[in-house]
Order: sequence, then C-alpha cells, then structure tokens
Amino acid sequence: MSVSKKIILDCARDMRDEIESAEVIARPFEWEDNGNYVFVGVRHVGKSYMMYQRVKELLTQGIGWDEILYVNFDDERLAELTTEDLNLLIETHLETWGKKPHVFLDEIQNVPHWDKFVRRLANEKYHICVTGSNARMLSKDVATTLGGRFFIVEVYPFSFHEYLRANQVELTENWQHSTLERANVSRLMNEYIKFGGLPEITGFRNKRATLSSLYQKIYLSDICTRNGIKNDRVLNIMIKKLAESVKQPISFNRLRNIVVSTGHQISLPSVIDYVGYAIDSWLLIPIENEIAKLSDKESIKKYYFIDNGILNLFLTDEETSLIENMVAVELCRRYDKKNVTYLNDGGREIDFIVADRQLAIQASYSIKDADTRNREIAPLLRFGASHPGWKLLVITHDESELMEQNGLQIEVVPFWKWTF
Repeated sequence: MSVSKKIILDCARDMRDEIESAEVIARPFEWEDNGNYVFVGVRHVGKSYMMYQRVKELLTQGIGWDEILYVNFDDERLAELTTEDLNLLIETHLETWGKKPHVFLDEIQNVPHWDKFVRRLANEKYHICVTGSNARMLSKDVATTLGGRFFIVEVYPFSFHEYLRANQVELTENWQHSTLERANVSRLMNEYIKFGGLPEITGFRNKRATLSSLYQKIYLSDICTRNGIKNDRVLNIMIKKLAESVKQPISFNRLRNIVVSTGHQISLPSVIDYVGYAIDSWLLIPIENEIAKLSDKESIKKYYFIDNGILNLFLTDEETSLIENMVAVELCRRYDKKNVTYLNDGGREIDFIVADRQLAIQASYSIKDADTRNREIAPLLRFGASHPGWKLLVITHDESELMEQNGLQIEVVPFWKWTF
C-alpha cells in the first residue's frame, strides 16, 4: 500500500480547514441535485472554487463533513497514490464516519484510469465532482467510460461582472450617474483588460509577476513535462508568435517556417502536436473560419489565449489584441467555443460569427480613426446585406454609437456595457 489511511485522513481534514476558511466568490451555476460533474480548465481558473462553492452549499443544507470527502491530488502527500489506491479513499471515509460521502476529487488527472473509478462510484449512486487541467480528460475514451452520467463543465476566468464582485464592487441601480462608481468601474475595466480574470490574481499587488509564475507552471508542468517535450525553446517561440498574431489566422506551415527562421529545426507533425498540447492545457482556444473548406478549417485557425493576463505577458502596447482576445473568451463562455467562428472570404473579414445566435461581431479598441472605422464597418455592412435579421456589433474599449446605413443597424458598444 503506497498511501496510508492516516495520510488520507490528514489530507481530508486539511482540505476541510482550507474550504471553511476560503472566501469563495459564488459563480452563477445551477447544480442538479443528483448530478455528477467534471470541471475542466486551465490551472487556477477557479475549478476548485466551484467545488468549494458546492461544499459550502451542502453544509448550509445541513449535510455535515461526515458526509463529504474532498481529496486534492496535487497534495504531495498523495503523490504516490496509484490507481489501485483509489478505492482506499472511500474505504477510509466509510470506516471513519460510517456514512456514504459526497465525493470531490481535485486534479484527478494525475492518477491513471481515474475515469473507470469515478464511473464505478456513479454506478454505486455516489454524488461526484471532479476537476482536471487537461483537455485529454475529455477524450473519446474517457467520454465513453463516463457515459451520460456526468456533466462536463468548462470553467473560464472571471467574467467582468465576477471580477467586480471579487474586488468588492457592488453597483447600485443608478451607478452610471455616480462619478465615483463610474471611475471605479473604469479603473477595474482597465485592470481586467491588462491582467485578465484568473481568480487567484485578484489578491496580488504584483499581478504581472504572479501571472508570469503561473504561466511558467502551465508551460513547464502542463505542457512540457506532461508531454515529454525536451526542446522547450521551440514551444516558447511558437507560443510567443501565436500571442503576437492573436488577431490573425495562422497556419501550421507558417508557424513551422517562423521556428526554422530562428535557427531551430522542427517537423510539421511536431508543430501540430505542440499546438495541440497548448490547447489540451487550456492555454489556447482555437477558432475556425466559418466558410473555409475542411482542410483549411483544420490547418488555418485563429488562436486566442484563455486569459488576457497571460496573453499580455507577450505583448507590448497591443490594445486591440487585448480587447479582441477578451471578446473571444467571453463569447466562448456564453455560447460554447464550438459555436464561435470567424469569417474570412477575401472580401469580408469579420472577427466573430455566432451563427445560431445570428451575431456578427467586430472587436476594436477604438474606431475613431477613419481607416480603422471603415475596416471594421464595411465588412459588417456587406455581411448584413446578405444576412437579414442578424445583429451587427462593434465592441470597443469605451465608445458607444448606433449607426444606420443602407437599412442596416450597427451597434457600437463598450465591452463593459456588452457584458452587463
């Protein structure tokens, strides 16, 4: 036995103390009473806090700690825990408390074949919540094992609403008429654009240094170590180029040529693998061209970063890149990333298309400049002419306007207002 029952009890009791003392910003989520959940997303995006939130809700409903088992597999005391040890968790709780627990398993992807274990628990009518930081948790094999017994929930960084609440800002009904409240929202909006919405970052003064440390953990642990990448310099070059190109489609061939131009050798299959690893770790969100042929949809995409703060580590004064990336993440949060595309047919370039909501969206820090205004508005007008009934938007930093031209309406709206 590689992990003792005493260690399991010690870990569980420490998690009890951690959860009871944690200040959790409750996120809007409707829990199914008999539902089982898998929460997935990048490290420190708030997956654990989603489970903390559920534990606190259970406690307020009269369920005690004798009916709650919370295990964090990032705890170094559980580093030697094997697949064969997983059932020891349940045995230890039952022997100690004599009650069937609600089971919470944090970062369980560290244990091989975890999916078969939680499926068995589901079959035995346990209520289970699981988190993980690797998209491979949603592979076809895992999905087949879990069957229809689990809800898969992708967790994103704080929305701007949640970011305000995390900073103890509760807006009054007429807040826009208050100079102080408007100034506070503006300050936090600029902070949110620059440093993103990862929950852990809100508590730090030196946000950039904290983000850099977090990125290194994602980069070194979740991508390089997990996938056996030895030439991490090549991966870093690719990620930096994707950040610099965040507004533009880029092909695998283009990425390979860039790497080779820096004096490093890499094959096209390796480029494809490396990008896939960054997606698997939830660092990148790929978006396809709405009207491209299948081969181009797979090989030429736009890549956005899961969080503005991480993206901004690679940028120098790229305001429009940050606005567009923020809009991309918000759209994926609202409508599911598989429903968000872009459009590029040579004559029309539209940043985002959400077909099932009939939305066509451009993102730009400002459209005060005449050339920028025409570049953003003209494609929307051409698109709207052939797509009657669609909503046409330009999302900016702080500009508002309602344009009417050729029988079409285009709403120019600041990001903060669009999120409310």
